[in-house]
Amino acid sequence: MKKIVLICSLLSVSIFYAQEEKEEPKDGWTKTGTISLLFSQSAFNEEWTGGGTSNYAANLNGTYDFNYRKGALTWDNRIMAEYGITKTKEQKFARKTNDRLELNSILGKQIKETNWYYSYFLNFKTQFSSGYTYFEDMDGEEQRIETTKFMSPGYIQTGPGFLWKKSDNLKVNFSPATARFIIVDNAFTSVPGYVDGDYFGLDQGESVRFEVGASVNAYAKFELMKNVSVENILNLYANYLEDPQNVDIDYTLNLLMSVNKYITANFTLQAIYDDNAVKGFQIREALGVGVTYGF
Repeated sequence: MKKIVLICSLLSVSIFYAQEEKEEPKDGWTKTGTISLLFSQSAFNEEWTGGGTSNYAANLNGTYDFNYRKGALTWDNRIMAEYGITKTKEQKFARKTNDRLELNSILGKQIKETNWYYSYFLNFKTQFSSGYTYFEDMDGEEQRIETTKFMSPGYIQTGPGFLWKKSDNLKVNFSPATARFIIVDNAFTSVPGYVDGDYFGLDQGESVRFEVGASVNAYAKFELMKNVSVENILNLYANYLEDPQNVDIDYTLNLLMSVNKYITANFTLQAIYDDNAVKGFQIREALGVGVTYGF
């Protein structure tokens, strides 16, 4: 509960700051994107006495926004792609540190001359490559078992609702009738001894789980100080058909610090609660310095 309060507090502070920003709406397309590469590497020879393990890590992030407006009609779209790996000398396998592919799309029709819109949204989320659990066999050899992969799981949410939009950098969409599809490879739900609901809430042999519920999607981005910007992304979902009190939470905080046009430092914190996946919060954080290109 404390973590939920903290996430909501961070978003509230972000909205307070972002409200200072004013944008005059313009018709036509607005397109922006960034690509950043963070890389680190350490190497030690056999004579090095201070301890340490040779390793490398790389993380590639990309975002692309393409928004359209014509009169009272708006159509906002964002693609987010992230992938990271790390490898140490003692490990047999490289391991993922980040893996995300997400599309958000909201179509809105302005209600008179207000910040409110009738809306229809689509959200799609999955990952690029397989995820594993790692263990050592009887001989001490590192082994792994595949637990997830591309489109296993895959999430699709869509539905009508209401959008409050101050600007492209400050908006909240509420959909009281959201259809949600959780898609998996049924090879994971067909293993001997499988217990219904164990794999992302699906029953034995199933590959698609259908839910109906309510969702809230909020986005707030603002400049904290010169060359330092903060981006907040919050997704909430409650399933009417099963345990509606267990709200799924997906919150991401991105802190971008620009050294110059190409060199940046990035900090990312992501907190996920989905009791169909894990009975607790999933926390991911990443910090690095790398090269960023905007277009």
